[in-house]
Amino acid sequence: EVQLVESGGGLVQAGGSLRLSCAASGFTFEDYAIGWFRQAPGKEREGIQCISSDGSTYSAESVKGRFTISTDSAKNTAYLQMNSLKPEDTAIYYCAADPVMPCFLFPRPMGTNNDYGMDYWGKGILVTVSS
Repeated sequence: EVQLVESGGGLVQAGGSLRLSCAASGFTFEDYAIGWFRQAPGKEREGIQCISSDGSTYSAESVKGRFTISTDSAKNTAYLQMNSLKPEDTAIYYCAADPVMPCFLFPRPMGTNNDYGMDYWGKGILVTVSS
C-alpha cells in the first residue's frame, strides 16, 4: 500500500522557519518525482516545489528563494525547508508522488481526477504563520 505522511507543520511567527517531512512507503521512492502543494482557505491548490528522480527541481515564484525541496532516499523521505515565512504562506501543505512527472511540466492543471497529474497524495498538514 502506498502511503505519504506529512509531518512538521504547526504555528510559527512571520520570519520564522519550519521543515516539513514527507515519509513515503509502498513504492520505489528514488524512481518517483515528489511535489509539494499547498491550499490556503478559499483558494485553489498550488504546486510550489518539485524534485524529479534525476534531481531536477522546480520552484514557484511565490516561494522561490525561501523554500527548498530535498529528498533522502535512504530514509524514503522528502523535505520542504521553509524560511522567511509570511502570513500568506498559511495553508494546508501536501506532498505528492508520481513516477513520470518531469519537473519542467510541474505543476500540471488539476485535471478531471483533481490530482494535478500526481498519482499519490498525502493527507496534508497545516502550517499557520502568525503576523
